[in-house]
Amino acid sequence: MHEYVLVLIVAAAVTYLVTPFIRSLAVATGAFTAVRERDVHTTPIPRLGGVGIYIGFVAAALVARALPYLGTLFSTRQILGVIAAGGVVCLLGAFDDIRELDWVTKLAGQMLAAGLMAYTGVQLLSLPIFGTTILPVPVLVSFTVIVVLVWTNAVNFIDGLDGLAAGVVGIAALAFFTYSYLVSRSFVPANVFSTATFISAALVGCCAGFLPHNFHPARLFMGDSGALTLGLLMSAATITLTGNVDPTQVSTNEVSAAFLPILLPLAVLLLPLLDMVLAIVRRTMAGQRPWHPDAKHLHHRMLSIGHTHRRAVLILYLWAAIVALGSVSFVIWDGWRPLVVVAAAAAVGVVLTVRLPRWRASERL
Repeated sequence: MHEYVLVLIVAAAVTYLVTPFIRSLAVATGAFTAVRERDVHTTPIPRLGGVGIYIGFVAAALVARALPYLGTLFSTRQILGVIAAGGVVCLLGAFDDIRELDWVTKLAGQMLAAGLMAYTGVQLLSLPIFGTTILPVPVLVSFTVIVVLVWTNAVNFIDGLDGLAAGVVGIAALAFFTYSYLVSRSFVPANVFSTATFISAALVGCCAGFLPHNFHPARLFMGDSGALTLGLLMSAATITLTGNVDPTQVSTNEVSAAFLPILLPLAVLLLPLLDMVLAIVRRTMAGQRPWHPDAKHLHHRMLSIGHTHRRAVLILYLWAAIVALGSVSFVIWDGWRPLVVVAAAAAVGVVLTVRLPRWRASERL
């Protein structure tokens, strides 16, 4: 565990330290987020923060390579493939942050990054459906590309309030780190050092290091360079574990073993996935293109019911933690205990979401 703690600290420290320099670069290159009708900020804010996040991840990987146990992960090309693919989407997003790119170019870049990961071994080898389902390699590669596209765009959709995307992904990465660590410990022979666990730990550090610069009032936005990078790294962690695990290693309960391997990765990022699906359905039904922007995301709705900027972000953090960490609790405990804990936490979340603006308003009267 101490090697993971070191990786997390390095990722956080490097991301935190390099981000002010990235902000200066953003100002020099004119990478600003202009004030648009759907935005909640009132002055142009520099973006390009994803470059700092990517540098933090690369630094964590360099340190891990020198460690006695995590260093063994570099005997394959997986982590190098993730670094290369992360560089592709980070560079793609940086260009978009400086001067807007069309959606076709961004989609092509994401598919290129996904193909690069698959080429270096970061791909689904099976699907944990009804046990372990082996499909033809081209089909599994296609599923790998789809997972990358869904994750990267889901994070991009939720990046609408200061600190929201970095915090939600950090919580998701922490939950997935716990899940991956516990599952890896049950391997025969036991081995807690896996690519998925390393990526998750580094990702927690990157998000923690970036948040002080990005929490409201933000001095720097992550931009597409950050949203795409975070989404790709989260997808890499998901792919390297979900497609390579025997469901019986997840839980001794037959029902949990059957459903958790496929449901838990979805639950970990349920908030951004839900926001993305609702946006696609909403825009399609309105006769708009799915990628046409609007001001009806989950975070916009939180503001519309009376939450302040910071409070909206913190409550969405709470919901992300309830879903992500609550899902992991089903791996830790059997029986009714996780249901009780998740239900109680969800009840608190509902009360705070619905009633807190009214309580605050009544206090001001």
